[in-house]
Amino acid sequence: MKKTEEYRSKCPLSIALELIGDKWSLVIVRDLCMGKSKYGDFQNSSEGIPTNILASRLRELEENGIVIKEPYQDRPTRYAYFLTEKGADLFPVLQQLVIWTQKYVPDCLTLPENFFSITPQDLLLKR
Repeated sequence: MKKTEEYRSKCPLSIALELIGDKWSLVIVRDLCMGKSKYGDFQNSSEGIPTNILASRLRELEENGIVIKEPYQDRPTRYAYFLTEKGADLFPVLQQLVIWTQKYVPDCLTLPENFFSITPQDLLLKR
């Protein structure tokens, strides 16, 4: 994890955008929140994340303490990814972004009602 002085600004929003503000990171966090955990699960998401970008974002999310990876198979070694407490605490942010998007982009996908009843603690219990 970087020290505060290593970011381009000390502004909390600017730092958050450096950590998760790219096109793919929150999509991966969303998928983790919805129960996906394996590399292939993320590849099968409808957004079609390229494999090189997926590998890079998973590595960055791990380096920033948002996800952890745990081996689930030995030969070859394969990993499952899970949200840390820090990562699970992003879920209310995702919920608010969904509410905002549904308000201003009426043709977007409607998520199931239970999406809004999930708490960060629920996500940590999924492991």
